[in-house]
Amino acid sequence: MFWKKRRAEEPSKPKVEKLPKPKGMFQLLLNYLMTEMKQDPIWLWTLKTVVRPRPESKDAFDVRVFDEAQVAAKKVAIKDYTSLNEHPDLILYEGWFDKKSGKVQIEAKKAA
Repeated sequence: MFWKKRRAEEPSKPKVEKLPKPKGMFQLLLNYLMTEMKQDPIWLWTLKTVVRPRPESKDAFDVRVFDEAQVAAKKVAIKDYTSLNEHPDLILYEGWFDKKSGKVQIEAKKAA
């Protein structure tokens, strides 16, 4: 069969993991930033997060928090977690969290 033969000849493309788009703040992160880092909850609601899965658990994620207004001012498009690799100055907080266990480890990257 001709179509199967041609398909086998095509070079296989490496699978690229599709990362989630920016979202609002996760409740777990909100609670941590309000209680442990004493941040203003009204300000926190204006921030966005991007995540990527951690290899050790399906419930654990690396997270970066950024201010959408700063991104717009710099005219940068943030599509996913890796988009901030070229713009580390836009990252306000970075770390990881686990939804199942409720663990959060996050640190401020620049003064808010």
